[in-house]
Amino acid sequence: REVGVLWARGSGAAGEGSAEEPFACSKFVVAVGHNAAAFLSSFILDSVCWEVVGVVKLWNEWCRTSNTTNVLPTDSFCLFYRLISDPTVLLCQCSCYVAEDQQFQWLEKVFGCMQKEGLQVTILSTCPVADYKTQESTLTLPSPFLRALKTKEFKEQVCCPLLEQPNIVRDLPAAVLSYCQVWQIPAVLYQCYTDVIKLDTVTIEAFKPLLSSKTLKSLVKDVSESTKILKKLLTTNETHSNIYI
Repeated sequence: REVGVLWARGSGAAGEGSAEEPFACSKFVVAVGHNAAAFLSSFILDSVCWEVVGVVKLWNEWCRTSNTTNVLPTDSFCLFYRLISDPTVLLCQCSCYVAEDQQFQWLEKVFGCMQKEGLQVTILSTCPVADYKTQESTLTLPSPFLRALKTKEFKEQVCCPLLEQPNIVRDLPAAVLSYCQVWQIPAVLYQCYTDVIKLDTVTIEAFKPLLSSKTLKSLVKDVSESTKILKKLLTTNETHSNIYI
């Protein structure tokens, strides 16, 4: 159940067993789950502007990560991308399940490669709307919708209402946010509550208000091109979801 983080040569990151110094990172965006990862693929990632610099290898009861960087929407993977024009900007697409006993390893090995000074973290994730606790019926909620949770050090304005008590977050997004709170790193988690568990256009586009945030505003690519990529992603997913007899 070992978690391995492998960095590309020349990425500036300290690889496993390496004595290299941690690299400078100003923005670290983590998308957890297929819909959040698809949002980054559609609206932020561009093959010309970004390069793959790292990959996480793990397996557990629910998944085994893909061995290729040419991933499909249905694959389980965890890849790191660096902005070519500004190497201090790092994105992570994590479409694999990281088990509870593997989360600490993931955090230590990923954040252990980064300088924590000057770092700001943004986390994107999705959650079933049935998990949202409210006094009103969840049937009347305008699903999907966003809620935010932030660390004490995060001073910027958030792009949606804050998550109300007694709601909680769990799994890797909660682990990353907790790590940032302990290390006093400014961080914000945007959680999308949705009633669709598979790749879904409406759920992906629910993250669009974040494109106006200070962190993502400078990373947004052509929106018309984004729509084409989003359609292509969903078409590929539908093809791989079919059953043939």
